[in-house]
Amino acid sequence: MTDASQTTPEAEEPGTDLAPPAKSAPLDRDSAGPFDEAEANPVRPYIDLGGIKILPREGLNLRLEVEEQTKRIVAVGLDYADSTLQVQPFAAPRTSGLWEETREQIRQQVKQQGGRVEEREGPLGPELLAEVPVMAGPDGAGKRLARFVGVDGPRWFLRGVVGGAATSDVEAAAAVEDLFRSIVVVRGSSPMPPRDLIPLRMPSSPGTA
Repeated sequence: MTDASQTTPEAEEPGTDLAPPAKSAPLDRDSAGPFDEAEANPVRPYIDLGGIKILPREGLNLRLEVEEQTKRIVAVGLDYADSTLQVQPFAAPRTSGLWEETREQIRQQVKQQGGRVEEREGPLGPELLAEVPVMAGPDGAGKRLARFVGVDGPRWFLRGVVGGAATSDVEAAAAVEDLFRSIVVVRGSSPMPPRDLIPLRMPSSPGTA
């Protein structure tokens, strides 16, 4: 079962100090995004992936991450600005969000893996910057730098894992943050247990912009 706290950073990065990009004040979600389906511009040419919609842009490549056993789509990978952004939409309680609890779960998972993690206030609100040990082929263990971001919306939670240049470069970070904000979450009206992955599906248009 896919869980909002699963740690799955993607991009390989050399071991570095956890030096964050410049901070900026978090913006209001309903005006800056990520957006609920009811808030999205209906005439924009979104790529419809079921639980989320992605706005195409130059240089953006989209990948669907499929669970091998069940063959279901469990995440959407976006390659952009020399960075990776993995996104997953989850159902959330009507009265409270999931990001605070999920951050603590991620923090504990990273520490159990022998990694380092720190919380900071980023442009999207509270986020985690983590350095996670990974196997780096025949040369042995390496380290992977990742930012864990999340935004609580109306009855949904959108989680992102950022790798590559956007973990340390200010301009790349701003580009990926803008991409994350442009995502539309389609929660739907069907009852769903909190923390369940909102179903994703193959797009009806090409996944490359």
